[in-house]
Amino acid sequence: MLATFQVITDTHVRDEAGHIHNRHFEEALQDISSYCEKSLGIMHAGDVTDRGLAGEYAEFRRIWNGRPAGLPELYVTLGNHDIGAVLWEESGTPVDLSTLPDFEVEDALDGRFPDRAKAVDGQAVSENNAIDVGEVEAVNSEHRAAQPLNAAESLAVAAAEMGLDLAGMAERLGGSDATSGRARELWKRRMRRFADGTGEAAPYHDHWLGGYHFIFLGSESPHPKDCDLSEAQLTWLQERLAEEAASDRPIFIFLHQPVRDTVAGSMSEQGWYGVNQDAALKEVLSGYPQAILFTGHTHWQLEAKRTMYDGQGVMPSMFNASSVAYLWTDQDEHLTGSEGLQVEIYEDRVAVRGRDFVKRSWIADAEYTVNLPASVSQP
Repeated sequence: MLATFQVITDTHVRDEAGHIHNRHFEEALQDISSYCEKSLGIMHAGDVTDRGLAGEYAEFRRIWNGRPAGLPELYVTLGNHDIGAVLWEESGTPVDLSTLPDFEVEDALDGRFPDRAKAVDGQAVSENNAIDVGEVEAVNSEHRAAQPLNAAESLAVAAAEMGLDLAGMAERLGGSDATSGRARELWKRRMRRFADGTGEAAPYHDHWLGGYHFIFLGSESPHPKDCDLSEAQLTWLQERLAEEAASDRPIFIFLHQPVRDTVAGSMSEQGWYGVNQDAALKEVLSGYPQAILFTGHTHWQLEAKRTMYDGQGVMPSMFNASSVAYLWTDQDEHLTGSEGLQVEIYEDRVAVRGRDFVKRSWIADAEYTVNLPASVSQP
């Protein structure tokens, strides 16, 4: 074995030290410390925090600063929970940051939520937090027309019933090249908080570690669920993929949201794909079968189908990295648990193994191999 690294994602750290998400993160670090020999680093694929609040970043730093001795460096990218425009209060009420004045945005990110309700698709609702059903009926009607098919649709319905139109918000905030004004300023504010909290100031960045290229991508708009990649970022990615590329040397890529119809949770019927430039990203990635893309976002457990997507000599291999905070199943149900990946690099292959951080054991049905050198499929 030449080297290893670990992949974790979706820690969803909360501002309560005893929260199960925080305990799972601590347990994961303890477990990784027992088998991380020759590790190049721990790679985090986003949703470091649950809401991007100051108290959550403080808890993240407390946990990381108190980590076991011998752990390698942590490299992070951002998720929608870290920089998205929606915050969910403890009561379950959604707060649309894009409708707040600047001082209330800062208060909310410090954990002090405004007393009054926020806008419903741009229209203010009553000051006592009561939602006027008549005002939001138009927002809700399209969601109520049919029973939700999956968790993603259920989230949209729940948001609409509480006066938040995720679809309308996505339209206002989507498309990073066109994003300007209020949305762009909100994204910058969220990124500043992410930088202060994690030490990573860039939405996308790359590193050469042990002779291997590690590339991290991230959203450039405060979309509440999905990822927006600018043309500049896609061009940057194309250039980085070509840098010293060789068929026998893997390239490792990390992005929070998976591309559509690849790994578990990203199937069209499951609803947790989330790259708005899906086709453009796939075009950039095509022709790099030696690359391996790791994503989070779906929380799908590693025992589910499609943990690995085989690029078949055209696209990179792709892996769902599950979640440290909690899991999701193929039956579209929440599951208590905490998982991640161990990646081992050999001369002729890359081995990927699933790890149960709670049981401190390998997951027998989550062992995969990507053979090297990779060959480009001929058209």
